[in-house]
Amino acid sequence: MKASLFDEGGVSLAEIFCQYDTFFPADGYVEQRPMDWWNHVCEATRTLLAKSGVSADEIACAALSGHSLVAVPIDRDGKLLQEQVPIWCDMRASDQVDRFFDTLSYEEWYPVTGNGDPAECYTALKLMWMKEHEPEVFSRVDKIMGSKDFVNYKFTGRVCTDPSYASGFGVFNLKAWDYEPAFIEASGLPPSIFPEIIPSDAIIGFVTEQASAESGLSAGTPIACGAVDNTCMALGARGLDEGVVYTSLGSSSWIAVTSQTPIVDLKTRPFVFAHAKKGYYTSAVSIFSAGNSFRWIRDNLCHDLTGEDAASRGIDAYDRMNRMAESVPAGSHGVLFNPTLAGGSAQEPTPNLTGGFLGLTLGNTREDLVRASMEGVAMALRKTLDILLSQVTVSGEMLICGGGSKSPIWRQIFADIYNMPVLKTNVDQDAASLGAAALAANACGLWLGYDQIREVHQQEDIKLPIQENNAVYEELLEIYSDWTDSLAGLSDRLTAVKRRK
Repeated sequence: MKASLFDEGGVSLAEIFCQYDTFFPADGYVEQRPMDWWNHVCEATRTLLAKSGVSADEIACAALSGHSLVAVPIDRDGKLLQEQVPIWCDMRASDQVDRFFDTLSYEEWYPVTGNGDPAECYTALKLMWMKEHEPEVFSRVDKIMGSKDFVNYKFTGRVCTDPSYASGFGVFNLKAWDYEPAFIEASGLPPSIFPEIIPSDAIIGFVTEQASAESGLSAGTPIACGAVDNTCMALGARGLDEGVVYTSLGSSSWIAVTSQTPIVDLKTRPFVFAHAKKGYYTSAVSIFSAGNSFRWIRDNLCHDLTGEDAASRGIDAYDRMNRMAESVPAGSHGVLFNPTLAGGSAQEPTPNLTGGFLGLTLGNTREDLVRASMEGVAMALRKTLDILLSQVTVSGEMLICGGGSKSPIWRQIFADIYNMPVLKTNVDQDAASLGAAALAANACGLWLGYDQIREVHQQEDIKLPIQENNAVYEELLEIYSDWTDSLAGLSDRLTAVKRRK
């Protein structure tokens, strides 16, 4: 959970992080607790105000960015019906996919919704699973909400969502900017279960007395509707015009482009969300494991750089790993790394795709493996970038944001593998929160549009591709692509064996 404080010009003044848990109760199940979101929003907000020295009365408006594809159920009295709910990457609804497409073809559904991740991830499919497996709970559901919408509800008492979040429900028509009745009918769900849709930068209500006591915000503070995390990040990453593109390099990673037409393709299946600006869309391609694969390398190959002893000696593990990578030439002495430690995305050949190294010899070193892991993430993303480039013209530079953007050597690797300039600005990890702040600023009238976002971004570094490195990578990319395609079939067979056991 991250709480950020911005001045009226969009400059970040302070931010606070706090951590909550994710639960894995069964294979394919990934859950979080909505009350954890609320409690940590309150904790982070109170801490932010205390540490910044800003009075709650000075807050003009607040807005949230939240992770997508969630269904938080409440009854007619507004009571939360489940302590834990499936989050975006929960895959339990695989059986419901066949039933959903009994009377509706995938070819009819995907181009309209832009829902390019595995269909079972989307909210309507999760609700179909609930209806079948938890009928007593489902019978009491009055409305469902997304992650940020539940927190908005706790702040204001109003149940609603915005177009960007609704576009991940699995029943949203991107062009109509509204729910698609035929898709709701195919799901067998009551239309009334889905919340009202209002603009991302509209005021939905005001902080109640109870929410004020819990959160530290003043009663009566306006709350804007906010948006899904992908849209907030696109907005905060200067995605205001046709063809503006960015890479988000976090635990998972994606490349997104802003356009006036949803980018949909039945073969490669980019995923699309409605933008905060009506008539625009953010279309993206992704990998499920980027920073978390690099963290796996740290935790399993760099034990000497972690733990209390390392901390007492002033060792920063990621700083040391960056220096290791810098000591190795492009191509990591022939070692390739496939980063799909969390499975394959829709742009990869199978969801069962597993990770691994290729090309290891007795002559290779830990330094080679560290650099290869960084190159592998960039190669996987370059393959997805090519999908976007085949369908849209993008701006001449790639803005990179997220935790991984802090690494100069990783930014250079991306520039060399993308073969385009890679830009880092002062916004860095604040892109999504800046996007949410921009929604709040527009909602309460401090801003009239989003042009101020461009002024907030100040260039800190730009990496230009080194052509001799790019030549190495272009050759290796062919091998990487052939290898991961071959690995896909083996991964499917291995997954089948694991499931039988």
